[in-house]
Amino acid sequence: QVQLVESGGGLVQAGGSLRLSCAASITFFSIYTMAWYRQAPGKQRELVAGITSGGTTNYSDSVKGRFTISRDNAKKMVYLQMNSLKPEDTAVYYCNADRPRYSYWGQGTQVTVSS
Repeated sequence: QVQLVESGGGLVQAGGSLRLSCAASITFFSIYTMAWYRQAPGKQRELVAGITSGGTTNYSDSVKGRFTISRDNAKKMVYLQMNSLKPEDTAVYYCNADRPRYSYWGQGTQVTVSS
């Protein structure tokens, strides 16, 4: 059974940092593209950052230069280092694992940035 478990969310002041972690119980983890999405109240879920099996990363324009996604295939972990946080970063952050015909989601972790 595939399971993605996020952790590391919380309340932080604007300008602060948080590091999100996603622990994946998934066979062949290394071949999955891993990503972080977020969903703010009343808004659609949006892609924040992704990292391919080969290590290529991509970021939304809103977080570029502030967030860094990384992965540890040996530990089956994905991380999102978030710096210079802004109130508009407040959302539930979800971990996603994706490969052709398969896509899995975690339950999400709340990030709240106070001004």
